[in-house]
Amino acid sequence: MISTDLLIIGAGPTGLFAVFEAGLLKLKCHLIDALPQPGGQLTELYPKKPIFDIPGYPAINAGDLVDNLMEQIKQFQPGFTLGETAEIINKLEDGTFEVISNKGTVHHAKAVAIAGGLGTFEPRKPLLENIEKFEENGVEYFVKEPEHFRNKKIVIAGGGDSALDWAIFLSDVASEVTLIHRRNEFRGALDSVEKVQALKDAGKINLITPAEVVALKGDSHISAISIKSNDEIIDIETDFFIPLFGLTPKLGAIANWGLEIEKNAIKVNNALDYQTNIDGIYAIGDVNTYPGKLKLILCGFHEATLMCQSVYNRINPGKKYVLKYTTVSGVDGFDGTRKEAEKAVVMKID
Repeated sequence: MISTDLLIIGAGPTGLFAVFEAGLLKLKCHLIDALPQPGGQLTELYPKKPIFDIPGYPAINAGDLVDNLMEQIKQFQPGFTLGETAEIINKLEDGTFEVISNKGTVHHAKAVAIAGGLGTFEPRKPLLENIEKFEENGVEYFVKEPEHFRNKKIVIAGGGDSALDWAIFLSDVASEVTLIHRRNEFRGALDSVEKVQALKDAGKINLITPAEVVALKGDSHISAISIKSNDEIIDIETDFFIPLFGLTPKLGAIANWGLEIEKNAIKVNNALDYQTNIDGIYAIGDVNTYPGKLKLILCGFHEATLMCQSVYNRINPGKKYVLKYTTVSGVDGFDGTRKEAEKAVVMKID
């Protein structure tokens, strides 16, 4: 069993920043996320797209923001359960919670914060007749472990950042990379498009456009795909087919936890601490709703800050906590580090 003070369901930017705010209050955090890496949709959907409304950054790439948040919380040593979804939640007699993932991982927490963004992300699957047969037998919707594709033939389908980025990365891992898109134009970062062009020119990526996959072939494991290009059907031998057509957000199991739901979002008390109708369960970020709600990362950061104050009071009833500016008090990490402003030099003036 994994035990923690605050269990955060969702490792997107709001969930990650909540770890920092909880750490300032000496609260230990653990995060659960269905995706294989932290960052939520920032990492999975548009890691190289710029974000323009983060205070102090005129523009910052989504992936860089996630990297910065991970660096910021490293000192508080959070735990992660990745590639799993929170399936069952039980409130125990002592007011704490037990959360069980879809893979049976048991978590125990004194409070729970749902920071699931738009919900559980499920891959958009291409409409191919026998695709379920080959799932985990050659069809992969996520690249969880790049070494899994070492010296293998792979076909990637898609026209966004994920397809471009993984085609670039895996060109140095796989023996052969083929990128297929139904249009000639790609919707991705300019530098990624240019890198794919350069790798195509160097013979490191096979690029087939406009084209689409129309059939999968193989016995117990995929062995080839059929594509349609210019009214011609072509078979390509492959060890793996990776369709990257984006993700579909769903509340998933959260919708069955007895929480008050309104328009596919969780209603919270925004006048106080973003707590749900179940005492001890909070919802922050895009997953919640209240009058005047704005689905902005900035707002999620604000909600995470107030939520953590409430969790501290819940866990430490009657204990006084005096909020201090970090510029004055510094930051003490769980890893023994201390970050503080340089001390003023004391000198005598004659």
